[in-house]
Amino acid sequence: MTRRMLSWVLLALLTAGCQQISTTAPGMVGVTRKQTMLVSEQEVNQASAQAYQQQMAAARGQGVLNSNAALTRRVRVISKRLIAQTPYFRPDAAQWRWEVNVVQSPEMNAYAMAGGKIAVYSGLAQKLSLTDDELAAVIGHEIAHALREHSREKASQAQMQQLGVGLLGIIGGLNSNQLGLANSAADLAFGLPYSRNMESEADTVGLELMARAGYDPRAAVSVWKKMQMAGQSGGPGFLSTHPNAGQRIESISAQLPNVQPLYEEARRK
Repeated sequence: MTRRMLSWVLLALLTAGCQQISTTAPGMVGVTRKQTMLVSEQEVNQASAQAYQQQMAAARGQGVLNSNAALTRRVRVISKRLIAQTPYFRPDAAQWRWEVNVVQSPEMNAYAMAGGKIAVYSGLAQKLSLTDDELAAVIGHEIAHALREHSREKASQAQMQQLGVGLLGIIGGLNSNQLGLANSAADLAFGLPYSRNMESEADTVGLELMARAGYDPRAAVSVWKKMQMAGQSGGPGFLSTHPNAGQRIESISAQLPNVQPLYEEARRK
């Protein structure tokens, strides 16, 4: 097969399996970006469930899984209220096998894997002295990542990037060093901007989830102010996978008028 013929084969592979989809409804906050998916939802959910079980088993073995009963109860109550609001963005989330656990660790972290596997590290709540509203802001943000299937999107981007760089090498006859430079350029031009979009989407969707659940969305601002004070702002916004705390606070504040009525309505119920 000639180089030109092989390039067409790779191009076909790169585009044939791609789907442009909307993983969630826009909500009141208006998240409408379509996502290109090459990896199946089932694949990512299975891999996430397996990884989550392994991590929870390791924490259990170390005696740090849900060892703080009071914090575990808080996190699970807050998560339950947030999860109840997920069908506003995607009805199928009501059938997900949600799991919520707390890991005793000084690390200030939390995540929600694909398919609804949530973990909160105790250091996040304890070091920042988070209120229930502030915890809801963090957990809502992580749930939003799962709803928007950002893990699946990143896996799809990685596959497309690998195929694309291989195609570039075949068409241009690049050597291994040149391919390495091309791959780095692809990271900057293709991967990082999407990551910033994902973080902004998670902030926005999470804000509506917490408001609908009856948690004050203004607490999302206070969380990032606390993060900023703790030196966890994530670095400069340019060439960073996360917007910095200042940018985040500004974006969240701009969305508050859209979600504050939802919070006020939820509080009246």
